[in-house]
Parts: sequence; C-alpha cells; structure tokens
Amino acid sequence: MDEGESSSTNNPSRPWESYNTVFTNAKAGMEGVDKEKVQRVVYEMSKGSKYFQNEERKEALMKQKIEHMRDRCAKLSSSDLSNYQKVVDRRILEVEATRDLSRVWLHVDMDAFYAAVETLSNPSLKGKPMAVGGLSMISTANYEARKFGVRAAMPGFIARKLCPDLIFVPVDFPKYTHYSDLTRKVFKNYDPNFIAGSLDEAYLDITEVCRERGLSGGEIAEELRSSVHSETGGLTCSAGVAANRLLAKVCSDINKPNGQFVLQNDRSTVMTFISSLPIRKIGGIGKVTEHILKDALEIKTCGDMVLKGSLLYALFTQSSADFFLSVGLGLGKTDTPEVRSRKSISSERTFAATGDEKLLYSKLAEIAEMLSHDMQKERLAARTLTLKLKTASFEIRSRAVSLQRYTCSSEDILKHATKLLKAELPVSIRLIGLRMSQFNEEARHSDPSQGTITKFIVQKGSSRKNLDDNDSSDLDASKNCLGNDEMLSLSYASHETSYDQLKDVVEYEEQSVTPNQECKKKEERIQVLEGDALLRKHKDCKADSSAEKTEAVSVLPQMEPLVWVDGYRCNLCGIELPPSFVEERQEHSDFHLAQRLQNEESGPSSSNTPTSKRRSASQILGKEKANSKPKKQKPNQKDGSKHIPIHTFFTKSNQNSNDETQKK
Repeated sequence: MDEGESSSTNNPSRPWESYNTVFTNAKAGMEGVDKEKVQRVVYEMSKGSKYFQNEERKEALMKQKIEHMRDRCAKLSSSDLSNYQKVVDRRILEVEATRDLSRVWLHVDMDAFYAAVETLSNPSLKGKPMAVGGLSMISTANYEARKFGVRAAMPGFIARKLCPDLIFVPVDFPKYTHYSDLTRKVFKNYDPNFIAGSLDEAYLDITEVCRERGLSGGEIAEELRSSVHSETGGLTCSAGVAANRLLAKVCSDINKPNGQFVLQNDRSTVMTFISSLPIRKIGGIGKVTEHILKDALEIKTCGDMVLKGSLLYALFTQSSADFFLSVGLGLGKTDTPEVRSRKSISSERTFAATGDEKLLYSKLAEIAEMLSHDMQKERLAARTLTLKLKTASFEIRSRAVSLQRYTCSSEDILKHATKLLKAELPVSIRLIGLRMSQFNEEARHSDPSQGTITKFIVQKGSSRKNLDDNDSSDLDASKNCLGNDEMLSLSYASHETSYDQLKDVVEYEEQSVTPNQECKKKEERIQVLEGDALLRKHKDCKADSSAEKTEAVSVLPQMEPLVWVDGYRCNLCGIELPPSFVEERQEHSDFHLAQRLQNEESGPSSSNTPTSKRRSASQILGKEKANSKPKKQKPNQKDGSKHIPIHTFFTKSNQNSNDETQKK
C-alpha cells in the first residue's frame, strides 16, 4: 500500500490501516520493514490509552483541515486559477533569478548518534538490537533495531513488542555532548562558520576549501568523514553535497549509514532530482502538511508543487506558497546566515507519567540544574522563566514569570519554577520543560525611550500636597522604599501573568491556558489586595508617612487573548505560523501586546470590569493638567470611601520633569 493512502482506508476489520502515526514512516535503515505489521502493533498497543485518544483528536482535526481545503479548492473557478497561474509564472521568474549554483554545501549527519556512542563505550552491544531510552520513550535506535520497525520517539513498551530482544541503555547527555564537541573540531577545519543543526548534524560551506585545495565536494566529504571517524575513535557519519543547504540535507540521507551522495551543480540535474522526490523528504514538511497536500490537492512529489502552483497560491499564504514553489524548483539557502542572537534557552525531559509530587519536584530540580549549567556555559543571564508541562492526557500547559533581575542561578530558577509547578498540582505529568528568555544582551540593545510599568507607578507620599505638586523627590523616595526584589513587576500577555514577591506586593489568579480553555478565555482576572504590606514598607522608609491604606490598581487594558485558530492562524490578525515556530510565535504575541498598550496610551479608551469603569492614566492626567489650580482633597472622600483615588498612584515621568523645569 502506498504510504499515505491508509488515511482514506476505512476497513472495519483492519482499523489500524486508518491509524496514522509517526512511527510508521520510513527512516534510514527501515527500508525492509513490514509497515503494516508495525502499524498494527502500534494500534493494538496504543488502543484505549491517553496517547491513543490524543492521536484520535489530532487525526480528527487533520481531517477537518483536509475537508476545509477541499471545499475551498472546489469553489475556485477556472478564471481564478488562470489568474493565480499568472502569479506563479511571475514568481518562478523572480526566484529563478536568485538561483546560485556557484556554492558547494555539505550536510553531515552522524549515524544513529546516541546509539553509536553507547556501542563505542560498550563494544558488547555491537550487532545487537539496542535503543537509547526506556520503556516510556526512546531517543534513538541502532540499525539492528530499526530492522524491526523500532525508531526514535517511539514508546519503549511498543518497541519491546516489535523486538522482544531489544536492549535498553539509559540516556547519557554529557557523553553525547563530549563526542559532539569532537566532531565539531573536525567541522571547523573545513568551515569555521559551520551551522550546527543539532548535536549530531551540521551544514558546512566548503566552497573556499574546494577552490583552495583543488578538490571536488565529494573528495572533501570523504576526507571529512574519515577525519570524524579518527577523531571520535570509530563513529561514522553520512554526508550530502549540493548547491544549497536544502538539497544537501536531502542528499545526506540517501546513502545512510556511512555513505555520501553528491548532486552536481547543474540546473537540469537538480530539476530531474527534485521532480520525483517525495514531499516528506523535505525539512519543514511534516505529517499534517504532507496529508493536506496529498489528500486535498493530490500533491505527492516536489515536482507536483510546480505543476499545481496555482492551487498553492490560491489556498495558502504567500509565504507558504513561496516556500512550496522554491522546494519544487530545488532552490534553497546558499548564503551563510548572519549570526542571530539567541532568543531563549530551554531544557526538558520526558518520563513515565506520574502524579508523585516528590518525584516531580525532583525532576524539576534536575532540569533547573541542567538549564543553569547550559546558561553558564554560554554566559547567559535572563529574567523570564517559562514552565512547560505535558500531562498524562498529552495536554500542553505553560506558565511564565518575569523576574526582577537577570539570573542564571539554578537556585533562582528552581525557586520560581517550584511556584509555577505548585500552582498546577495535583496532576499527572509526563514531561517537564523550563525555558529562560529575555537575556541581558537584549536589554542593552533595547530602546531607552521604552518605559516599564514601574516608571508609571508612584507610591503614596507623606501628604496629598506633595503628590498634587508632582514632587519628583517624593517619587525617588518611594522608589527607594522598595528593594530590587520587591518592586512591582507585572508583564502581560494573552495567556501569561508574571510576578515577583507575590505575598508582599500583589496577589493574582494566574490562568494556565489549555487547548480547551484557550478559546473560552476572554479576559484575565487580577485579584488586587489592599496594600497593607506595601504601605508598611513605605512607612519604614518615611517616618512622616500617613497611615492611610493604599490599593494597587492595574491600568493596563484587558485584551482579547491571542489564539492560534486551527493550530496555526492568529485570531487577531490572521497571520499563519506553524507550531514549530516557537520563538516567532512568542515575538508575534509580544507585538500584539505592545500594539495594544501603545493604542491605550496614545488614544482614549475605556475598559469595563465587573466592578467599575476605569479611565486610562493619560485621560486622568490630561484632565488634571487642564486645571490651572490643583485642588487639595481631604483624606475623607465625599462618598465615605477610605480608598485613595486611582489618579494618585499614576503619573507620567515626563510630566514630572516638565513641572520641575517650570518650578526652576
């Protein structure tokens, strides 16, 4: 049966044929595997489990996308397709002009890297089916195990069913990192600016080496592979040589293991090679995209993307359609990318699902230690921590907190991560991840005119007169009353609330977003305490402070949460970003937040809450500024309320400076 046709098979006596999983896709070393047997075993071993239910949910969602695409396709008229074909023809001319056949790129991929390292450390494993991991999950499998259908990202208990003699070896990342460093020493000899794809793969621009030494790309690849084998003491790798990185990666997989493939830098050769290549061989086209293209548009090869380009431009965004068209023409990146500053650093681990809180906190401590070690190794310090959880039912949850200072300390990371985890318990978890972002390098290059919320918050002074006169010294004194770790720090996103020193300053109800809750959630609720604790700290710094009670109030607008409709489309602006574009999605969320805050500050707006209507700080300040003679207010309000009006807490820093200038 042709791979991918099973999705349309609905034989009641053979239900596994319609059960599509990543485990049934061929990988290097699995050419002779009985795919139907593997599919049946995976189905029978998974049936009724939380994983099975999650796969069924994703399968139903994928079918909805396919039907939706078919409906849109059926509504296209011949005139529409003719117009889009003109767009395709124009784009082909434009992208063909960028084709560069002058460069020589080499993609090197280590063979079953983790398993090979373990075999090198323990020669008794040689020739035996072995997998790195455990019964819960496999990181990789050697080529002997792959003959049985065992592969990476497969639960170990399913792998054991496929291969009863399978040997499990625990994961040892320090060992793999050591051998990865050895391979990278070799890569630097050929391209000091090589691009590391992961621990076990890299892209090298060997154009200059070939020219200087008068050798072909194939000869350089042979030499590099031999050097890796010698430097590591026996590890093998496979290589692909082509005119761009996209083609080089495809080529490195052709003669695995311990082989290489060279694609000549000739347009006709490239077009012949790419035209019959299955679309799943291309990096960036995964299971869902493959099925949408195959089942909805009958696009199975890269050549089909060019032939049906009008459909792609009619049904996908221009960026996606441009990518598909470039793939169909065999075009890829040829330039050495500019060094991009890292946006985040993370560490996560998968384990057998458990609700044991002691064990979960132990796992959290290990991950915090690993993350801290990685940050210190790269000399990074960050102030935003994100906790990622995957429950036993494969539900993804995340919580985030912004710290008041930059840190890479495992103690700091663990302290705040523990608070985030505690808020989710009790729950059965199978994956924990920690991510640190917003590095101090970013802060140094940030816009100095961009203010933070703490600049807009003025604590209650010793008298109403001081505040009405906008005494800047009072502002400085109130700031000094709070230490660095006690300053109020709130960062807002569509699904995250961050905080520091909650018990002393502000208490809030943090909402964790789940796939089911995300569409229902329309606003975040923030619980605000009367500022007794804050006022006590203020009294300690200013002996003449009044004993009035203060209340911390947020003037940030409530905003509709950003939701990725169908898993990839932004509900606020319609832009499409795949789930794998994690950093890009976070930046897009930040963009909407900044846009909302800018609109709130620049124009009048109102926000209704369950208890009251709130005016923006700019409206309040504008009204005060219009009064030529500020009025003193008595402590006791007319309505008998003991609370201080909201405008007494907020004042623009530039207004302070202007008033000071006028006084002088």
